[in-house]
Amino acid sequence: MATNSNEKSANPIVQGGVYALAAALAFGVTTPFIQRFGRGVGPIPSAALLYAGAALVSLRGSQRGDEHEAPVRRTHAARLVVVALVGAVVAPVSLTWGLQHTTATSASFLLNFEAFFTVVLASLLYREPVGRRVIIALIAMALGGLCVVAGSVSGPAGFGAGALAVTLATLAWAVDNTLTRPLADLNPAQVVRWKGTLGAGMSVVLSFVVHQPFPRWTAAVGFLACGATGYGLSLRWYLLAQRHLGAARSGSIFALAPFVGVGAAWVLGDRSANLITTLGGLLFGFGIYLHLTETHRHVHTHSPLEHEHAHRHDDAHHDHPHDFSVKEEHSHVHRHDVRAHDHAHAPDVHHEHGHDDE
Repeated sequence: MATNSNEKSANPIVQGGVYALAAALAFGVTTPFIQRFGRGVGPIPSAALLYAGAALVSLRGSQRGDEHEAPVRRTHAARLVVVALVGAVVAPVSLTWGLQHTTATSASFLLNFEAFFTVVLASLLYREPVGRRVIIALIAMALGGLCVVAGSVSGPAGFGAGALAVTLATLAWAVDNTLTRPLADLNPAQVVRWKGTLGAGMSVVLSFVVHQPFPRWTAAVGFLACGATGYGLSLRWYLLAQRHLGAARSGSIFALAPFVGVGAAWVLGDRSANLITTLGGLLFGFGIYLHLTETHRHVHTHSPLEHEHAHRHDDAHHDHPHDFSVKEEHSHVHRHDVRAHDHAHAPDVHHEHGHDDE
């Protein structure tokens, strides 16, 4: 076992943070548009169109540059089906229904609960470390959510079933985020394609069962565009963020999305925000700031591990031999031996060690 405290690698929190922020921007901007396109449209066909758009945009994933990624295999089928059911059916159906029964601003702020639930679930399921900084961020975000709920009571839509439906959507997406973590090291385009196709297919069947007709072509095109941007590109970048950060921190940084949605709603004419709602937004923002400025470094030991994912040989973790020279990113089944070293890291697939002091 070798110990090297001088090994240097790029801070994964910064790398993953960029992907998480891009995912948040793509998702957040679509929320008020989904509300507009969804007027008079059933939530189930809306969900089907959103994830059909995600599946369509993922077809570009066959482009050059993805051949180095680990492919989706049959062993991942069961997890993909569950992820599609929870994240591509339950969550978007709840969101689209909720958006029709509350304001776009309140709904956007309430989407911050996705980050809250994701951190809690990732901590419980994957034992991702939650230190004082993360706990303070969670408390701030929880208080922010309560402020948004309180502020929405005096709004034009009031607080009721619509807000509860949006909150249910955030819980479903948090479960989705947590279950998706083991898929983050696979080809992201393939993961999006399968999730989008399965989710859209389930929703289409359910639409016919409950007799919810699909909208006119103008609204359908709008939903497809929102799905391609907010559920296709966004999910692809989110998977790359999870690869670097783990489930909890990706979910927390992704909490920028609701603020993008609030800004887009304001541009589209939604002026429902009040002082209490704004205070809630500031608390959410403080929680995100705590995560974006987090650093995590200490001497840690890697246990033996064998897996498959895209990797390079200049990242201080992959120094296994090849029969030929390999300099670019590539994917194959490889093994990690025991190693101890010191560098900045996040709870990704290589850093799932325990923390006795947290």
